[in-house]
Amino acid sequence: MTPATPDAVLSDSDLADAVKQRARALGFALCGITTADPPPHHRQYARWLAEGRAGEMLYLHRQEPKRGDLRQVLPGARSVVCVALNYAPEEATADFVGAQLAAPLQGTVARYARFDDYHETMWARLEALRTFIQERRPEANGKVYCDTGPITERDLAMRAGLGWVGKHTNLISRHLGNWFFLGEILLDIALPPDAPEAAHCGTCQRCLPACPTGAITAPYQLDARRCISYLTIELKGSIPEDLRPLIGTRIYGCDDCLAACPWNKFARAASDEAVRPRADLTAPDLLELLSLDEAQFRERFRHSPIRRTKRRGLLRNVCVALGNLAEPRALPALRRAAAADPEPLVREHAEWALQRVNASLTANGDSTSGKKLTEFP
Repeated sequence: MTPATPDAVLSDSDLADAVKQRARALGFALCGITTADPPPHHRQYARWLAEGRAGEMLYLHRQEPKRGDLRQVLPGARSVVCVALNYAPEEATADFVGAQLAAPLQGTVARYARFDDYHETMWARLEALRTFIQERRPEANGKVYCDTGPITERDLAMRAGLGWVGKHTNLISRHLGNWFFLGEILLDIALPPDAPEAAHCGTCQRCLPACPTGAITAPYQLDARRCISYLTIELKGSIPEDLRPLIGTRIYGCDDCLAACPWNKFARAASDEAVRPRADLTAPDLLELLSLDEAQFRERFRHSPIRRTKRRGLLRNVCVALGNLAEPRALPALRRAAAADPEPLVREHAEWALQRVNASLTANGDSTSGKKLTEFP
């Protein structure tokens, strides 16, 4: 039996329409097309890098020339297909502002990391969409990206009509609020571009005071060196001591500025099984996490974006969270980590957490506060 062949050669306009229809069938909530011209805010981005506000993310400096010229990424690039995948949680449909306090000895994980790694889901669907395009235009070459590589996603998505860059520097959609992932397909064929989205923040600045560390220094200005997502994921060494108390119980990422946005009232909870939250990541047990060895960490998080921090990074964050909770029940686990964890980074942060718990006990006049830290069972 002869396999099915793609439809007859489509016009550029019909192909663009077919791509959007196929994107929706693949589970993407939004799809738009823009040109491969330089991103509109690339000069500001280059200045942001030059000012050192990217912290230790040196790869951004290496990628900067390509981000400004997509033809260095895909020779002859002419169009970019931009898509969005909805991951809105149930509470996003309410007027939710700020992070909720975690229960005792439970950590807080950013919403986008509470399910299996979204990169894998996005890549598979984007590859399917690219195949769909190339079956109809065999001469077309394309490259797929999702939060990887030298692509200025938000600028391109805004120009493709998916949303606008809000004052927290993230993309906002009139249809999805703040809860969605972005992906792109670079193409060396020209497809009709969509109209860019206009900004709709108005005078609202709720996202600025929502940031626990003051990383949003002004509207549209982010200092990554203070951002909790940077501190708990991108930063590989010690977290600055003056910022540790501000992190609270957040052990992987932070989405307080997203949650504060009033546009979330238009978000609809995602029904896609690929973004169904895992029970063990919705309110993870900090003491259990602190007990993980290397093999257990790899097994637990092999399909999670959390594996990016490696064991030492996650347990560093867990120690900070336990220090901020200042719960005496954490003392035995912290003492073991401070004395015997194989990673110096974990031992350092466990020591800090022990000092925080002890200081809290002393301040509260606890009868055990006179003990040395090593005397706790």
